[in-house]
Amino acid sequence: MSSLIPVILSGGAGTRLWPLSREMYPKQLLALTSKQTMLQETALRLAGVADALAPIVVCNEAHRFTVAEQIRAIDIGAAAILLEPAGRNTAPAVALAALAALQIESDAVLIVAPADHVIRDTRAFQRAAKVAAALAEQGKLVTFGIVAHAPETSYGYIRRGAGPGPAYPVAEFIEKPPLDLASQFVASGDYYWNSGMFVFAAARYLEELRAFAPDILEAATAAFRAATSDLDFVRIDKAAFEKCRGESIDYAVMEKTRAAVVLPLDAGWSDVGSWSSLFDALPADEEGNVLQGDVLVHDTHDCYVHSTSRLVAAVGMDDHIIVETKDAVLVAPKGRVQDVKELVAVLKKAGRPESALHREVFRPWGSYDSIDAGERFQVKRLTVKPGGVLSLQMHHHRAEHWIVVSGTARITRDDKTFLLSENESTYIPIGATHRIENPGKVPLHLIEVQSGSYLGEDDIVRFEDNYGRQGTES
Repeated sequence: MSSLIPVILSGGAGTRLWPLSREMYPKQLLALTSKQTMLQETALRLAGVADALAPIVVCNEAHRFTVAEQIRAIDIGAAAILLEPAGRNTAPAVALAALAALQIESDAVLIVAPADHVIRDTRAFQRAAKVAAALAEQGKLVTFGIVAHAPETSYGYIRRGAGPGPAYPVAEFIEKPPLDLASQFVASGDYYWNSGMFVFAAARYLEELRAFAPDILEAATAAFRAATSDLDFVRIDKAAFEKCRGESIDYAVMEKTRAAVVLPLDAGWSDVGSWSSLFDALPADEEGNVLQGDVLVHDTHDCYVHSTSRLVAAVGMDDHIIVETKDAVLVAPKGRVQDVKELVAVLKKAGRPESALHREVFRPWGSYDSIDAGERFQVKRLTVKPGGVLSLQMHHHRAEHWIVVSGTARITRDDKTFLLSENESTYIPIGATHRIENPGKVPLHLIEVQSGSYLGEDDIVRFEDNYGRQGTES
């Protein structure tokens, strides 16, 4: 039996789920449907497929530390974390994963899944994955077709050809249809939602890519061969990979190959591509509402209300989405949630940080939350993980005061190193070389007060960094 290697694609931005999902902290890194993040749910689901090895994760370079930490937190060791230096869609991303898999096992079969999907019936998926793996060993390129229970216009469709099952030849891929056509598809029983999940032998996929998109294979291979190792990561060569054109697996291979088959899957699948689809994926109360966080409603029906940091109250609302974060509030009718991406585009064009960052920003050593700011000052709350170490750095334009709230800090200030305990503080003058470490076994919490003429994150000169970052890189 061939070796089964899960491939988790974690490169999306999830702009339709703003303000929870943002460019630097997208939906796959959020816990939206359970206590675990969508990435963790995906990794656990794939790990439960019989005989599956450790996964290969393909992610955006900016998300690398969070991805690695989330995978470690569920005791799953990634076989490799491949860092895409630029987004080029799924065909090149999976080519990179296939090349990595062949270095692990020459007969590797890949189970390719996006990191941001919901599948309620995990066992049904895992059973289907084993059927798909057996087909892949016979040279088939398998895609999962989701059994459509209702006409859905936000998904692409796959029409099956004639065959005895359990998988069928792919007759046609169809882009997102209008409602009347989607209704005809569902009534016929010959059409499935396109899930974007695949199972095929790594070598077989590369063979078909060579036949139908040789330029993609050539660019991906060059980028992979020039890759370098960086801590837990494989850093794909930027110059070589940027020469690769962007293309989906569907367009590059599946629509052209004669080996494509669709395997029906009925397992409570959703791509959670909008607030309304997230609403549908969660259990509602007797009034039809999905309420998360500190929420109070009256005479409110069929709404999704989400609070992250304060009380959110709604009166007389029907069929609305209300989402609160520390720095933004979204209110929209459920029927207009697809337009949220347009709002994000406006934020991005205006240079607003809310399009990319939350007020709380995660770093490999922990996180910081910007709790107040004004002219020439800024206040942050820092959380440093046990063993976490900030870079040895200095600032040209700002001084800092640090107050330990809880835990113990080891402070480096120029040529001195000393400990600070709860309720103790220190001052870092402009131009002083400094560092914070957490030598303890519990999280370290500090308040940092910055003052100076310029307080931007790009006023950092790094001298040493345990995480391989340079300059102001996150």
